[in-house]
Amino acid sequence: MKPAILIDKITKTYPGKQAVMALDNVSLQIEEGELFGLIGPDGAGKTSLFRILTTLLLADSGSATVEGLDVVKDFRKIRDQIGYMPGKFSLYPDLTVEENLRFFADVFNTTVEANYESIKDIYVQIEPFKKRRAGKLSGGMKQKLALCCALIHKPTVLFLDEPTTGVDPVSRKEFWEMLRKLKEQGITIFVSTPYMDEAALCDRIALIQSGKILSVDTPRDVVEAFPYQLYAVRADNNYRLLTHLKRQENVELAYISGEFLHLIFKKEGFRIDFPYLEMKPIKPTIEDCFIQLMNR
Repeated sequence: MKPAILIDKITKTYPGKQAVMALDNVSLQIEEGELFGLIGPDGAGKTSLFRILTTLLLADSGSATVEGLDVVKDFRKIRDQIGYMPGKFSLYPDLTVEENLRFFADVFNTTVEANYESIKDIYVQIEPFKKRRAGKLSGGMKQKLALCCALIHKPTVLFLDEPTTGVDPVSRKEFWEMLRKLKEQGITIFVSTPYMDEAALCDRIALIQSGKILSVDTPRDVVEAFPYQLYAVRADNNYRLLTHLKRQENVELAYISGEFLHLIFKKEGFRIDFPYLEMKPIKPTIEDCFIQLMNR
């Protein structure tokens, strides 16, 4: 069975006085029907990769295919088969919910009625507002409308670029539940996000930073591959504690994580001499794994 998305050594640099390498020899394979997450902070290269895969941007080198179609040679065919939801709300704010949906159906030479079943579960949540202008919707409702527009032509592959950025926690949870249901329909979903907690909701993830892929695996295996014992530490003054830890020769890594600092030793068996110190071993999260891989 061929992969739904195959990325082979993609490189992209943006020219200028100080050239920026957005993607550095990126290779990935996403299987059919997979919910695959590209996880990384702003500026990591996620949007550049999505624009290349959706035929909106040319890579400097390397190649990529979507459903076996080359992103350069077969760009028109690819656009008919994929759904794309960019990070920035890109629908027409002066058109109503209903008008936006019909417009995008027309673009793909279809109708809302012909494909209603493919968006029904999502559209019923925004149907009470179908006469409202898109620009007047809440963040969560805009997100659902954009997803409906991306699905209206029954794509086989769905690209979602940071779809939950700036959306409230309840809407984020609802959105991922919608993705789970879409996956059950056999749609391949490639989603990017800066939120590390969303990584656990994917079948597999790729961690990306500065255009480089740091790790590719299931969320569970990424965490289990963490090579150190991780500690949570805190004191009366965490800022002073962090400064102190960074001066210690045996400290591999120390960083702030909520009300605690997270700490990794180069070698076990060392003590930290600091007043009123609380320290306990903990299990790493995806975020800890990402920071450790960046440090490496």
